[in-house]
Amino acid sequence: MLFDFQAFIEELREKAEKKQIVEKYETLFGPITGDTKDQIWYTEYLSKFEPMPYAVPEELKNDFDRGLLQQLVTGSFSSDYELKKEESKKDKELYIAVKSGEQSVVKTVSELRSFQILRLYEIYIEEQMNLHSLKAEDENEKNAIEQEREMRIKRWNAVLSTADREELAGKAKEEQESKLGDLMGKL
Repeated sequence: MLFDFQAFIEELREKAEKKQIVEKYETLFGPITGDTKDQIWYTEYLSKFEPMPYAVPEELKNDFDRGLLQQLVTGSFSSDYELKKEESKKDKELYIAVKSGEQSVVKTVSELRSFQILRLYEIYIEEQMNLHSLKAEDENEKNAIEQEREMRIKRWNAVLSTADREELAGKAKEEQESKLGDLMGKL
């Protein structure tokens, strides 16, 4: 796997400008052990985003946890996303939109390189750790973060239910066209 959670935490500890993230988090929640999916912010929040298949770079197909990446993207407050079916492709494309100042960048996961995917893990995990610490420190922030999380979970559930409907509608259309073809053949 490309991303090693514990190695990333150690990297944060060693960087002067980042070590306070880990220190604050561990002061509030205890030592960081296990993997990404063992963390409290994952089990309480990101685990609610049920992953669905999407296009990834073919050469990286087995190099990272695509479900976890999707959960990090869909649960993030710092970027936006869209899951869209492209006509020519088998899987849906996961678009990630990031706005920095006046500049906005939109990319699909399938066009990213390994170092870019790795960086996304780092950015999103750092964000979740910071939000979880903030939530524990400030009651007003806690309420705002919980409301935003609830809204993002609802949005994802709407995306999932819409995706199912699109798929069923597509199958119904194929079936209808097939029956029409059979009918035309009998005429």
